[in-house]
Amino acid sequence: MISTASLKKGVNWKIFLRNYGIVISFFLLCLALSLVSDRFLTWTNILNVLRQSSINGIIAVGMTFVILTAGIDLSVGSVLALTAVVTASLLQRGLPISLVIITGLALGAVLGSVSGLLVSHLHLFPIITTLGMMTISRGLALTYTGGMPITTLPSSFDFIGAGSLGPIPIPIVVAAFIFLAGHFILTRTNLGLYIYSLGDNPVAARLSGISANKVILFVYALSGFLSALAGMILIGRLDSAAPTLGSGYEFDAIAAVVVGGTSLAGGEGNLFGTLIGALLIGVLNNGLNLLNVSALWEGVVKGLVIAFALLMYRAVK
Repeated sequence: MISTASLKKGVNWKIFLRNYGIVISFFLLCLALSLVSDRFLTWTNILNVLRQSSINGIIAVGMTFVILTAGIDLSVGSVLALTAVVTASLLQRGLPISLVIITGLALGAVLGSVSGLLVSHLHLFPIITTLGMMTISRGLALTYTGGMPITTLPSSFDFIGAGSLGPIPIPIVVAAFIFLAGHFILTRTNLGLYIYSLGDNPVAARLSGISANKVILFVYALSGFLSALAGMILIGRLDSAAPTLGSGYEFDAIAAVVVGGTSLAGGEGNLFGTLIGALLIGVLNNGLNLLNVSALWEGVVKGLVIAFALLMYRAVK
């Protein structure tokens, strides 16, 4: 039980804000939007927020793994675009859907692995490596399609993006599974321990026998894999794949992770915070739409939220 004396010292308030500040902020935002818009708390709108947040949420899971190792992945949006157009192209050629899905996910994992190999074995800076992969992947997507969208996908593929399991849209179900699986890896496996250890103290982690190269390769491959999965869900919902898909998605994913309390220095954070962060970004976007705020201001608002989150993190650290 927290004593009055300890509260006066401020230490436990810092711990409280560090652990629950994001949750309190999320519920306060939801309360504010429910007061200014009677459409916010409708079941249809709630499902819409969850469906839209699922794409960012899936990408943010991979981003969390990367950032926990003190890395960064700026290529997720471009990897999403490249795997999406390749997937759509294969679908149009009449290949079996199961084979197309496996191919698209494998391509995403390979692209992520290339970044992971460059970071782990050549010791290149993650921000430079993934910036290069971002440019290459986007260029390949544009070249592959000639800059034109691929439309009219098989209706049987729409299920992954537009289908439902009972009343719950499939994207929400997939995102929930990814979060649960990611949480299990981070909290119940040796791999999760290695990821945290590598981000917290890479020198000590290596001296203790942890294969840092394999861990780094895994997290970047996972990030690419989940970007490809998010891309498939997106084109299943849109029934088309454009080479410009995913523009800015890397910033939304980073915003969700940072707002959720994961340290950019690595070694500190969890997927529960990332989940709330992704929902908060989704609610922000939805709220701005409900209030008819210009889309031009969305980036400004997100930037302010990230800056505020970083200031709060520093204040309670």
